[in-house]
Amino acid sequence: MTVTDLVPYEDALATYDPVMGLEVHVELGTKTKMFCGCSTELGAEPNSQTCPTCLGMPGSLPVVNAIGVESAIKIGLALNCEIAEWCRFARKNYFYPDMPKNFQTSQYDEPIAFDGYLDVQLEDGETFRVQIERAHMEEDTGKSLHVGGATGRIHGASHSLLDYNRAGIPLIEIVTKPIEGAGARAPEVAKAYVAELRELIKALGVSEARMEQGQMRCDVNLSLRPHGTETFGTRSETKNVNSLRSVERAARYEIQRHAAVLNSGAKVVQETRHFHEEDGSTTAGRIKDNAEDYRYFPEPDLVPVAPARDWVEELSKGLPELPRVRRNRLREEWDVSEFDMQSILNAGAVDLIVATTEAGAPSDQARKWWMGELARHSNETGVALDELAITPAQVARVTELVASGDLNDKLARQVIEGVLAGEGDPDAVVEKRGLKVVSDEGALGAAVDEAIAANAAVADKIRGGKVAAAGALVGAVMKATRGQADAARVRELILEKLGVEG
Repeated sequence: MTVTDLVPYEDALATYDPVMGLEVHVELGTKTKMFCGCSTELGAEPNSQTCPTCLGMPGSLPVVNAIGVESAIKIGLALNCEIAEWCRFARKNYFYPDMPKNFQTSQYDEPIAFDGYLDVQLEDGETFRVQIERAHMEEDTGKSLHVGGATGRIHGASHSLLDYNRAGIPLIEIVTKPIEGAGARAPEVAKAYVAELRELIKALGVSEARMEQGQMRCDVNLSLRPHGTETFGTRSETKNVNSLRSVERAARYEIQRHAAVLNSGAKVVQETRHFHEEDGSTTAGRIKDNAEDYRYFPEPDLVPVAPARDWVEELSKGLPELPRVRRNRLREEWDVSEFDMQSILNAGAVDLIVATTEAGAPSDQARKWWMGELARHSNETGVALDELAITPAQVARVTELVASGDLNDKLARQVIEGVLAGEGDPDAVVEKRGLKVVSDEGALGAAVDEAIAANAAVADKIRGGKVAAAGALVGAVMKATRGQADAARVRELILEKLGVEG
């Protein structure tokens, strides 16, 4: 099936109800792996961060990472889950080249957290509650690099390389209950849920949750059922979707594809799917006709995990202000609309604005620069806002220079441009580029005199009562001073010299 074979989205929703299930894997930011002491630092030489335990060598014994357990409990609490009084790990048995043990240490029927929910806010302010089935601990696999093919996948490759540095890194898998009732907004709900979950994970400090780096990835399960029916349709599972936009696009595409299959009288195949960023399509992966038998059994080398209730209570009391609560508080403090707050959130600017105000800038000025000049630069360069070569403290210094009259907005933009170009902090850029506002009364007076002399007709209009014409003379002075004059003071001087009341 090609993109052109899809049923129009509105037509698909006129006949069918979508049902989703989202499985999100979060890579925890621990210093060592889940069951051994190997480093989790990114960028090391392939297979340099391994040991007999994470390679599954005979006789090696795993030990649970205490910070990994603590992080799992924090995530469960923040998702309003029940925390198990007793749970254990299991072996999930399957052959896969980048799983050196031929089993994954995971949790099966006894997860550490279960029966929770997360309220998410859609773009129009509506709140949608997503029910959480479970959040459980497990380990990541290694990484395969398929060489010689055109697509980077195993099909058509001449050979594959394996890097086991990632094998054993702690993961939390968060699984929703079936998401029903979203209707046409199902893709939007999926995106909003993953976005809110990412913000929550970051607020807890358990992971940076950078989707583009694989620290957080989502499997989108989707099925359709005809309106008025209760039985779920056959689902597809689009694997490892790694951006918010892609989560939304994958859900939307699968709704249209499923509708096309069902309308043709065929049956949807239960399978995994690969998402393609370039056109938003998915293609078939692995058939999953029946539930796979992973032959789960309790991990014999690990003792059960039984979190003490007083420890869980202590962790609950120590949770930070959660993202939704924080956003509502900031929205009131900043006196912005729901729409504006959503725009700030979508831009990834909330923390940057907070840090800029903490560095001394008024909140309206912090928002102005991050959502204006800096957002524009981010869009033009493709560099994320929080990765631009400027700090909140430097933005706060720019606002201070504007407030003191040393810079106007035009000059401030040039200062920001210089900081982004690596020319130093704001004061250094002002000095190097000679960007301070001309405030010397003698110099301003001379520039005003020249403008009046060169524009006698305009000056006569102003003397005759057409004060609005002063803008032309202000413009002439600003041009003569390369934009470095104080425009308000220039206007005052013009009217004073022409003997006109402002």
